[in-house]
Amino acid sequence: MKKETENRFIVSVKVGPKGQITIPSQARKMFDIKEGDTLMVMGDKERGLALLKDDAFYELMGGLYNDSNKNK
Repeated sequence: MKKETENRFIVSVKVGPKGQITIPSQARKMFDIKEGDTLMVMGDKERGLALLKDDAFYELMGGLYNDSNKNK
């Protein structure tokens, strides 16, 4: 399934045998995700999963987590 607009898209991905998925190219472009970037995976049993670039996550947390906590 694929549906795109300028600011949103819906794309289905398959989970591989090791639990890996490929982030679609339009998502990588839209969110400037490059090889080596760190992503945060957040989950809520009722609401699902979310991916955020780590810098966006730390900004969203408003200093609750600082750079010294980043790699823990």
